[in-house]
Amino acid sequence: MNPPRLPDSSRAAPAGAWRQALIAAVQDGLPLVPEPFAALAETLGCDEAEVRAGLAALLADGTVRRLGVVVRHRELGFAANAMVVWDVPDARVDALGAQLAAEPAVTLCYRRPRVPPHWPYNLFCMIHGHDRAAVLAELAAIVGRHGLGELPHRPLFSRQRFKQRGARYLDRGAPS
Repeated sequence: MNPPRLPDSSRAAPAGAWRQALIAAVQDGLPLVPEPFAALAETLGCDEAEVRAGLAALLADGTVRRLGVVVRHRELGFAANAMVVWDVPDARVDALGAQLAAEPAVTLCYRRPRVPPHWPYNLFCMIHGHDRAAVLAELAAIVGRHGLGELPHRPLFSRQRFKQRGARYLDRGAPS
């Protein structure tokens, strides 16, 4: 279902139904056409400048932090990935998280709570590679660069992808 077409009005600063419709229109990704903002404008019943201004306003007010791309890594030949879990002393986790997040091979990095006594890990990072050996070699390089040999960690390799897409927050048919 497409977002509703809205009556003409000033939309430079998204508000209400227009804001919801714009978010709903982009949450599944931009249309794969030569002029995606023009296509969104047609869907929303406005002009391309309004779409661009609306997205700029959403970025400026922090509602949308970034516009990105979900790359389907397996289709590009990156058949292996591992979520590496780390048991990091709480006093070091923020600094180490920032260091790992800066690594080019790390595509996700975040902190989660431990679940004692069964799950001691509190820092997670995703590494992709063409095969398991490449992922393990990159992990070893990261461990060496940052002197992490003493920290307990485990690479958890994915076996099967069930779903891969960006987050969705709004029902496309019901702006509130």
